[in-house]
Amino acid sequence: MKHPLTPTNPMREGWQALATAPTQHFGWQVSAEGVATITLNRPDKKNPLTFDSYAELRDRFRALVYASDVRAVVIAGEGGNFCSGGDVHEIIGPLTKMTMPELLAFTRMTGDLVRAMRACPQPIVAAIDGVCAGAGAMLALASDIRLGTPRTKTAYLFVRVGLAGADMGACSLLPRAIGTARASELLYTGRAMTSDEGLSWGYFNALHPSESVLGAAQALAQQIATGPSFAHGMTKTMLWQEWAMPLDQAIEAEAQAQAICMQTQDFHRAYEAFAAKRAPVFEGD
Repeated sequence: MKHPLTPTNPMREGWQALATAPTQHFGWQVSAEGVATITLNRPDKKNPLTFDSYAELRDRFRALVYASDVRAVVIAGEGGNFCSGGDVHEIIGPLTKMTMPELLAFTRMTGDLVRAMRACPQPIVAAIDGVCAGAGAMLALASDIRLGTPRTKTAYLFVRVGLAGADMGACSLLPRAIGTARASELLYTGRAMTSDEGLSWGYFNALHPSESVLGAAQALAQQIATGPSFAHGMTKTMLWQEWAMPLDQAIEAEAQAQAICMQTQDFHRAYEAFAAKRAPVFEGD
């Protein structure tokens, strides 16, 4: 059965439909169930990022906060690789000629992309095949769930171009994903983490064959999309905010968050469905 999407409500100021909004620097498709697939599509160069694609990705994830027709997001790369990071000639070369204020504006913009990914309420599933390096590895890390393949190589290789491992939130996010000692090794050496290491360390949720990893990510995202999207957004918010909270504050914050969710129609729909012995159909309100 087609999942009903939450209609745009004119009383919800700022809500918008994004399914048909065009993109210029990456692929964008939204299924009938509300699963958006972002495809990095420069396969001839292993899908590197440019100044323009950084900015457009940031703006699209920011817009997802107000999207009325997207319930989950998949991010993937075209042509057997995820993302090779910043384009050497289109980004790294020009950076060597910039002034300090210009460099800071750039590094703030790249960090804003990670902020936007973590702030959007939709869960993000990354389908990661082949090369996943530099800023591409940060796109993977900023996602909520990561699916890899046996041939995935993930490298936080900033040190290999003479930079600190502290980039786009790596020193905050990576230790939380795999532990401080493992993160330290990867950030100091810039070596590639193998798919088996990533799976055993908890970086990847699962490994799939290259030909099926995107389908697996989309299937998982569709499963998430059929759930209560308002409540999923609350879960994502609390996962993010509670990193900096003591336990007492976290428990109180969750009490308030759950009380808010109990006011949603989806909560009432779930009870009514349970009482009628049928599966609930959530509508996100």
